[in-house]
Amino acid sequence: MIKFNIPLHLGTEDTYVFEAIQSHRIGGDGPFSQRCTQWMKDTLNIQNVILTTSCSTALDMSAMLCAFKPGDEVILPSFTFPTTASSLAHQEVQLVFVDIRPDTMNIDETKIEAAITSKTKAIMVMHYAGVACEMDTIMKIAKKYQLYVIEDAAQGLMSTYKGKALGTLGDFGTISFHETKNYTMGEGGALLIKDERFNDKADNIKDSGTDRQGFLKGKVSAYSWVELGSSYMPSELSASYLYGQLTHAQIVNQNRLETWALYYAGLSNLKDKIELPFIPEACVHNAHMFYIKCKDEAERTRLIAYLKQNNIQAVFHYIPLHSSKAGLTYGRFHGEDIYTTQESLRLLRLPLYYNLTKQDCDLVIQKIQDFYR
Repeated sequence: MIKFNIPLHLGTEDTYVFEAIQSHRIGGDGPFSQRCTQWMKDTLNIQNVILTTSCSTALDMSAMLCAFKPGDEVILPSFTFPTTASSLAHQEVQLVFVDIRPDTMNIDETKIEAAITSKTKAIMVMHYAGVACEMDTIMKIAKKYQLYVIEDAAQGLMSTYKGKALGTLGDFGTISFHETKNYTMGEGGALLIKDERFNDKADNIKDSGTDRQGFLKGKVSAYSWVELGSSYMPSELSASYLYGQLTHAQIVNQNRLETWALYYAGLSNLKDKIELPFIPEACVHNAHMFYIKCKDEAERTRLIAYLKQNNIQAVFHYIPLHSSKAGLTYGRFHGEDIYTTQESLRLLRLPLYYNLTKQDCDLVIQKIQDFYR
């Protein structure tokens, strides 16, 4: 069976995990957490990074830092993972979904401005497949209306937009280190903070609502509970595992890009039958996924079954949020759903992970060719 995903394991992680165990310092915010955050600060060119237990909790923190009030509105795509939206709904924010672009599956930047009202406080974007949204336009809109921009860059580590790392263009960015991502700690994430004026509040939130970091830095004589927060820090065991991968990030990235290129070249002759991924000129992607779009949902269902018969696991995801039970409860769709539902029903993700062999990649390509032949 060619699996859809095999979590990254290079072997270097083992040494660091053992080092963390031997140090007798396995709680959160220790030396390995600091190494991971410093690597991201340097690599992504961002002033502050906080390692979190998941991308979802990083999104929760970003919503808390925006200090939304009940009834505030945030504009976001419906084609995204549920916690993109639930991080806002937890703050009693009204979700305003807009349509996506069919070429990148990202939020349609031309639909945002018409959805803005006097209650709008932020724009939440999600960079699908590690391919950037049209951020210049989005940031201009945000500046015009004085809105926060939160980037869900869960899939975007090592991707850029006009030379800038995803997650660093808006006010806040979030990264995922789930086992399905290019780099993993099993469950984990990171919050990227652009403006240093949010640093202290972010420390308080992730430290169970206390000013413990202020105490450790000598800013207060004793720490106490100062605001709402939670324990958002992963353990040193998780951080040490992740650090073993970040130190080889370029090698992993290049390997995935080579597999992505094999898929693209091998399926290009089927462009009259399927649609292949589109990468805008301003974007450098990280080969987080390779997907194709079938003619319709029925054809996709048949192709999934055919690949399964040939021991190949391919998957789809993301039922559009605006049509879900929770989406109907906490939000509304602004404008017309031209592409969100239609395109989500066509999309199929192919196996892609570090060191997927060329033989297996060629077999996936061949079976898709056979199906359409």
